[in-house]
Amino acid sequence: MSEYKSDVVRGHAYDGIEEYDNRLPNWWLFILYASCVFALGYWLVFHTFKVVDLPLARYDKEMVAAAEAQLAKMSEGGITDESLALMATIPETVERGHELFTTYCVVCHLDQGQGLVGPNLTDAYWLHGGRPTDIHRIVTDGVTEKGMAAWGAQLGPRRVQDLVAYVLTLKDTNVPGKAPEGETEAAVAPDAPEEGAPDNG
Repeated sequence: MSEYKSDVVRGHAYDGIEEYDNRLPNWWLFILYASCVFALGYWLVFHTFKVVDLPLARYDKEMVAAAEAQLAKMSEGGITDESLALMATIPETVERGHELFTTYCVVCHLDQGQGLVGPNLTDAYWLHGGRPTDIHRIVTDGVTEKGMAAWGAQLGPRRVQDLVAYVLTLKDTNVPGKAPEGETEAAVAPDAPEEGAPDNG
């Protein structure tokens, strides 16, 4: 094999600039090959075998852990709008609530909460207030005259909270369905909820 010759002119020029057929520097080649190996390893570790979580997944886990820690601190004060809203940010809680919704609520509210016999849970209108505690109260106590069952005794406190967390994720998604009923959430005075609590739940 003949020895590689450097500084060989390739035989053409542009604006007086001649191109040489020089070998790439070793440091440049090392960076290129190392980058290829790193990219392959990264793909296998993070995407193919998922040995390590991606940064966004790690962030989501940390946010869930922070929300659960905050909920633990808030639990002594009882159920509040803030604690229920916080539950709606925890994927596992929302998923449990979705399963409960699919089991108990779709008959009246349909699969996306768009309403059938019961009202549309995805618009901005609420019959008895749309705050998280309003929704919690209606799921727990029901509204007999509207045909809304009281689920508190059957589901228990924890599962009611899971269900409410899921319903909160439906708010303002505006799925086409049953016509709006009641008033917008802002129109209902927060310190004077109507008797029987919200029919949305």
